[in-house]
Amino acid sequence: MTVGIPIRRLWPEPSVEPVDDAALTALYGRADRPRLRVNFVSSLDGAVTVDGYSAGLSGEPDKRVFGLLRMLCDALVVAAGTLRHEGYRAVRLDEGRRAWRRANGLAAYPTLVVVSGALDLDPAQAAFADAPVRPIVLTHSDAEPPPGLTDVADLLRCGTGRVDLAAALAELHGRGLTQLLCEGGPHLLGALTAADLVDELCLTVAPLLAGPGPGRITAGDATGPTHLPLRHVLAADDGVLMLRHARD
Repeated sequence: MTVGIPIRRLWPEPSVEPVDDAALTALYGRADRPRLRVNFVSSLDGAVTVDGYSAGLSGEPDKRVFGLLRMLCDALVVAAGTLRHEGYRAVRLDEGRRAWRRANGLAAYPTLVVVSGALDLDPAQAAFADAPVRPIVLTHSDAEPPPGLTDVADLLRCGTGRVDLAAALAELHGRGLTQLLCEGGPHLLGALTAADLVDELCLTVAPLLAGPGPGRITAGDATGPTHLPLRHVLAADDGVLMLRHARD
């Protein structure tokens, strides 16, 4: 891809030289075991949105890493509310990223996985109707799909009354989808944290104060802390920080 705003490594091993996509790919990489990676952007004061949407916090460097993380994953996991609110379209990659995936023995596109307890989903939304790979919807045994949803997506039922996220991830792993990337939203991150399923957090910190009002990147019932050591810090020339935290 054409690189505009440079990204440099601050820690460890600081470097004044910009990192290219090959170096970024090596920094984020794929794990040799099943992994759930979460990717979020926030303001300096912890807001997850500006004017109701995450796009107000994301710039060119964040979008570059955002696309790279999608290239590296087997499946992209997102909550139904985020899918609707952010207007997700089909998960597609440019030719260069598809070529990288093929060269590394992966399918050309990652699989979209939507987590929905209520199945309040529109089969006509482009995320389903235009998907290059048939999406998977994680739900529970009591949920009833709307007309047409099973024409465009596979339902994977895990749990009764609510989605059993641990069982759902195990089912995805059994299908060969071991490198999972979650893009939210906050309630899904809260539930994954509560179930101790988060292996890694990639957090972009935008250099702005959003002020009071917007929520944090996580929401839901209170849980105990999860320790995720810092692995690297990148900085873009527009003042954005990109942090990667991961389990040992």
